[in-house]
Amino acid sequence: MKEEIFQTIGAHNGYYKRMNSPTPRRLNWLLTNEEIKMQEDDLALQTNEKKIFGRAFVTNYRLRFEGTDGTTVDVTLGSISKVEKKGYSNVNKDHYGIEVHCKDTRNIIFLHRPENHSRRPLYDHLQRYAFPNTNKMPFFATLYNQTFAFDGWALYNPKKEYQRMEVPTSLWDVTKINSNYEFSSTYPAYLMVPTSALHLGDGFLHSVGEFRSKKRIPILSWYDHNTTVSITRCAQPMVGVTSKKSSSDEKMLQCILDANRRNARLKILDARPLVNARVNRAKGGGYEDGYRNCDLVFLNIENIHVVRDSLKKVKDACFPKIDHKNFYKLIDESKWLYHLQTILHGARLCAQDVLIHRKSVLVHCSDGWDRTAQVTALAMLMIDPYYRTIEGFAVLIEKEWCSCGHKFAHRVGHGQDKHSDEERSPIFLQFIDCVWQLYNIFTPTFQFNVKLLKTILDELYACRFGTFLYNSEKERRDLDVKSTTVSLWSYVMEKRSEFENDIYDPTGQIDINFFQSNSPIMTKLWTEYYCRYNAQVLLQNDEEDTTLPSLSSGIMEVTSV
Repeated sequence: MKEEIFQTIGAHNGYYKRMNSPTPRRLNWLLTNEEIKMQEDDLALQTNEKKIFGRAFVTNYRLRFEGTDGTTVDVTLGSISKVEKKGYSNVNKDHYGIEVHCKDTRNIIFLHRPENHSRRPLYDHLQRYAFPNTNKMPFFATLYNQTFAFDGWALYNPKKEYQRMEVPTSLWDVTKINSNYEFSSTYPAYLMVPTSALHLGDGFLHSVGEFRSKKRIPILSWYDHNTTVSITRCAQPMVGVTSKKSSSDEKMLQCILDANRRNARLKILDARPLVNARVNRAKGGGYEDGYRNCDLVFLNIENIHVVRDSLKKVKDACFPKIDHKNFYKLIDESKWLYHLQTILHGARLCAQDVLIHRKSVLVHCSDGWDRTAQVTALAMLMIDPYYRTIEGFAVLIEKEWCSCGHKFAHRVGHGQDKHSDEERSPIFLQFIDCVWQLYNIFTPTFQFNVKLLKTILDELYACRFGTFLYNSEKERRDLDVKSTTVSLWSYVMEKRSEFENDIYDPTGQIDINFFQSNSPIMTKLWTEYYCRYNAQVLLQNDEEDTTLPSLSSGIMEVTSV
């Protein structure tokens, strides 16, 4: 081991002391209330090319490696999915160590000397602090009390957001039926429904709720005050194999249609493939078959399990080693870009109906918190330039993802050591990737830059802020998240200049021809994100075009019923 590896005399409150050093040195990389829990001085980081000797720190927020050659690796504990022991002490010591599997496509391998008996302490500390939920410990977000000038929790106010849209109370109004989350625990407290439905009373809304999964009734997402056209969202109807009907549910959809004075038909976009919807029907769910004045289209967006497997293939292609000969083939076979195209096409169909055909659109999938959020949020981003500003994008995420019950805790696996949990899926990552694809096409129309997108994803895993903790608005209220944690948007607004797009044009609009087209939206691999820990790919990206059309030609397929 090299002489530069230091022996720790003590480490407390952000200080460490080198042997024979008269005074302790401050570790200036520690965050507010971040504490060192252990330090290991005699280990090596295994990379593709070599072993890098150095030391590792485990804090209550991160795993950090400092190599004797100047290499630094930081891994937030929240981004760790699994910690695994590799090799045995009586076998080749070059294979004796720990492998850390990360949610951000990295796998990190540390090698230990068997005679030092240092593997067990590092493994135990990572198991304890990387999975606070499993170990009944607090998230770091509850300890991180950094102060910011801007209160990110105040950024999104549903009342102000609907006022910004100029929603008239004569057509849409707020119901208090879920003010204490007793009606639908996964929905926000503030629900906007057609005024005509509100006049029918709470009993009517309860009747509609009984016919929609998780009582997630149709609610307003976006409104165009110039045309009275709307985008609404909900969960699937509980039709079942007996083809049950609900006059209240049909009346609710008619109320949505009546609130649009420009078109006599309602477009229903079911985000699922038709075959999946039929399977759900056998389980008690289903779709709106035969509703009057409604046109039903299936967008063929795949479920959480298909998406999870697809991302794994992307990860395997990007890290740790690159098969240069087959790299693009492997990415194409992952179908990741195809899935993005399908989502983007569905969102564009929604925007197309709203902007060109003046049709109101109702979007749902099964429970209405995964694919539904992808479609509504992307359509709103395409249509409304406000959501392409820094503030507006934060509002969009708070509105369509956080408040409407996307299950961040389950989909990301916050604080849980269940690496193979079937509930995990990169649904929100898909959304951010789709935003990146649009950013590439219409860059001047976005006030924010790519750094904001990467920061949002990093903080999604890190659990430094409370924004993405837990599964619903109700859970965050019950656990007092706004009082005990800092909002991500406090940080973003304070660092605003870092996230600004230098070529932003506030008057820029997305070309109307984009909405009129039915051809596939060209997608490319976001190597800056998926391959940022692999220099080989980034160098290759500088020299080659990484646009990978997942469909050779033709028109994106949807299924009309």
